Amino acid sequence: MTGNREVITGNDFKRMIAGAYSAFLLEYENINALNADSLMDEKAGTHILRTIGAAAMSLRDLQADSIGGVSKRVGSAAVLGAHGNAGVLISQILRGIAKGLAGKYDASSSVFGKSFQYGILYAQRAVNDEVERPLIITAKAVAKGAYNAVRANLPIAEILTEAIKAGGIALSQAEKKNGFVDAGAKALMVFLQGCRAGLDGNYVSPVLLFSSGFKKSHDVPNPKFDIVYTYAVSFSLVKCRASISDLEKMLNPLGKVIVVKSLDDRITVYLHTDCPGLVVGQAVDWGQIEDIKIQNLAIPHDLKNVDKTIMDIAILAVADDEKTAQSLEQLGAIAVITQDKVSGPAVGDLINLIHGDIAKNYIILSNNKSSSLVMAQAKRLLKNNIEILYTNNVEEQIKALKAFDVNETLKVNLQNMHEAI
Repeated sequence: MTGNREVITGNDFKRMIAGAYSAFLLEYENINALNADSLMDEKAGTHILRTIGAAAMSLRDLQADSIGGVSKRVGSAAVLGAHGNAGVLISQILRGIAKGLAGKYDASSSVFGKSFQYGILYAQRAVNDEVERPLIITAKAVAKGAYNAVRANLPIAEILTEAIKAGGIALSQAEKKNGFVDAGAKALMVFLQGCRAGLDGNYVSPVLLFSSGFKKSHDVPNPKFDIVYTYAVSFSLVKCRASISDLEKMLNPLGKVIVVKSLDDRITVYLHTDCPGLVVGQAVDWGQIEDIKIQNLAIPHDLKNVDKTIMDIAILAVADDEKTAQSLEQLGAIAVITQDKVSGPAVGDLINLIHGDIAKNYIILSNNKSSSLVMAQAKRLLKNNIEILYTNNVEEQIKALKAFDVNETLKVNLQNMHEAI
């Protein structure tokens, strides 16, 4: 049998992500209304919408044509932009797909089908449950459908169609068994259907959806708030012609966590950005550049060198509003307030804050179970610098903070705080 020589390109993948985002803009509230007990996430639809929003926004100015480059940018942005437990699982699927497409300029139907296997594997690792969640069960059915379609030598669009068909059967069987539609499993199907529509170009552009003023009675998350800063860029400037204050002004529109220091005969620069090439391109005009380093914050990494931290242990407490934040800060915490209290913090919000070199070690106090995987994902990315104390509400956060002793070690404090709640 002659092999199928059809390929999928980076531009095809861009359309798929745009299609998935468009689909969630239309369906996220319906998913919010479904049973999400398996995810412990009451706003699964909103959380996935914002996660895919981060992925879509990462492509807004991307010039790369290779599917490997596009999928990596998408996967990294989704990992850092993940909101809630549901968003983390979708981000891991996208990260796994990127793993399967790594280094490819374009991908054959066989390679594209296999990339779904990586996606499911990464999602399973994220939850590491003894009992499989409906989303994972449905994802396995999707992967099997894609595998059979690849073996049957079908075109890529039909591979997606068969994968969706297999997932739909699994979703229907789960509904009959449980008596309800699981939000996570349904969200996966919406994601795949959006990808399929995007591949065909048969979808409404998200730009048009926003400009048309759809759902005016609802609070649709603004995608500009979901832009993530995937790369840490550092370099030295020799014979710099700009002052530190001017450098900070010029860098401010390009990223976050901006640190500019004068050291001997040079100036060192560090910042988080979504466009490292633009930063370096502008820096060429400021002085002679040396020691350029670019680090992907969406993969496990060490913190940058800590020159002078304020404290040994810092406690980051997630707060929904200013009033709650003030009460937590009075007890010594650093409050993490997000722009949308419904969605909670993204993984990238925590990464940016911790990279600010406030402390050598961190304890994160969650305020509900819907972001437990967000905390865990941040911990994985920053290796051994983070410990998580899962609390369910403000009252438990306060009890834990009152048990903290600045003179004790990290281990002793964790034990005392855990006992307090």
